[in-house]
Amino acid sequence: MKTSSFVAALSVAATLLSCPAFALDNPTGEVVLTVRAAKLDHANVDGTAQFDLPMLEALVGRKAVMETPWTKGKVEFSGPLLRSVLDAAGAHGQKIKLTALNDYAADVPAEDASELDTMLATRMDGKRMSVREKGPLFLVYPFDKDASLLNEKYFSRSVWQIKDIEVSE
Repeated sequence: MKTSSFVAALSVAATLLSCPAFALDNPTGEVVLTVRAAKLDHANVDGTAQFDLPMLEALVGRKAVMETPWTKGKVEFSGPLLRSVLDAAGAHGQKIKLTALNDYAADVPAEDASELDTMLATRMDGKRMSVREKGPLFLVYPFDKDASLLNEKYFSRSVWQIKDIEVSE
């Protein structure tokens, strides 16, 4: 490698290393989710991480067909993984509190995000979920992968109409 090419490569590497690893864009559409945490690395609006639907749907997610106690027959859910949302926000902690539009709240251990493929479903059978249909966001456990999750413990954590996530130690 020529010296000038080597110096140019070092310059580019130094520039990349000095930049933040991730910057969360500001939402351009209607905010459907706000993430709060004592330690939030990627705040984008007033110390919170706010997401519109396209931002959420651009994150790593999953699509799964399953039966749930709240739906008739098998339905397909799709949306970002909960851990993808927390990673995008840079939210750190051991406890996750999900709050719905009607102020119903449930505590979820961080392990449910890190060890299970829990998703914040944005769509059911390919269609955006309205508030009437448990939208805009519904925490769906991977019932299709693990039948042992089909119990009251996980049902009570399966919040729908989610508007806020708070992460704490």
